[in-house]
Amino acid sequence: MLTVLACIFVFGILISVHEFGHFICAKLTGMRVDEFSIGFGPELYSNQDGETLYSLRAIPLGGYNKIAGMDPGDPVDDRSFKAKPLPARMLVILAGSFMNILLPVLIFWVLFMTEGIGMPVDKPVLGQVVPGYAAAESGLLPEDKVLSVNGKAVTSWQEMRTQLLAGGMQPLELKIQRQDLVKTYTITPRANPETGKPFIGVVAKMDKQRLGPVTALKTSVIATADTIKEMLTALYKMVTGKTAAEVSGPIGVAKMAGQVAHQGISMLFQFTALLSLNLAVINLLPLPALDGGHFFLLLWEGVTGRKVGEKAMQNIQTAGIIMILAITIFATYKDLLR
Repeated sequence: MLTVLACIFVFGILISVHEFGHFICAKLTGMRVDEFSIGFGPELYSNQDGETLYSLRAIPLGGYNKIAGMDPGDPVDDRSFKAKPLPARMLVILAGSFMNILLPVLIFWVLFMTEGIGMPVDKPVLGQVVPGYAAAESGLLPEDKVLSVNGKAVTSWQEMRTQLLAGGMQPLELKIQRQDLVKTYTITPRANPETGKPFIGVVAKMDKQRLGPVTALKTSVIATADTIKEMLTALYKMVTGKTAAEVSGPIGVAKMAGQVAHQGISMLFQFTALLSLNLAVINLLPLPALDGGHFFLLLWEGVTGRKVGEKAMQNIQTAGIIMILAITIFATYKDLLR
């Protein structure tokens, strides 16, 4: 039951925020929105307010805005999508993904003010011992305190780090205090796969500190930008074959949402933020039926001065829908095998 509720919570927020971006931007640029819908399939609830029908549908795996004149074959009037200037149409297309980027900024901002952010403690106390590295293999544990490195006393994490790096790849003698027990360990560092520097596999202990509104906002923007960079890097590695492609469909995401929900509402919001950024990055790819594909066609119009024909647009959208369905079916199949 918790998995179902978590799934509805996550997808509901992501879809609502994304579609609201398209909706509000269309309204602000003078376009007529005939329907704003959350979900697909049978209608559960609807309300006509002015020119727009607001509806909630049974399948919470998507949503849509029926903007006048946007679909091939729609009649064109002065408030239709096609009648508006190119910059306005571009803004409407990008607005959904922009909202999916803005949402994590707001989530992180609130969490940094209320829950706090992990800040390293400047004491030589181990916060995490990474599995598979020398420290873990030698028996070091979280909360162990490092008293000395190669006979040199250390009183801060920075001092300990300096001594570890100074030893290069040579074996190190670490005097460790574990509660009332003091013991010396011999550890041989390995190269950090990301930096190439000596690394024994330990991470500083972290204490959560609540941030003020301004600092929290700055930190949330930086955290969002860093996450997007990591996602783009991972996507590049998958496309170029440097790493194996890992694809999760609706079932996989629902399972993850349920697992995260057991860790508390704060973790569920963090999961929602990461998924929102994932949605933004994927949706901006220049592929048919995605916002990125639609934006690319508008960009083509701006460069060449020629609009894509109705028939060509219809064929592109059909091909995109078939591609997305195929990927979804494949991802769902992989989810069922896991």
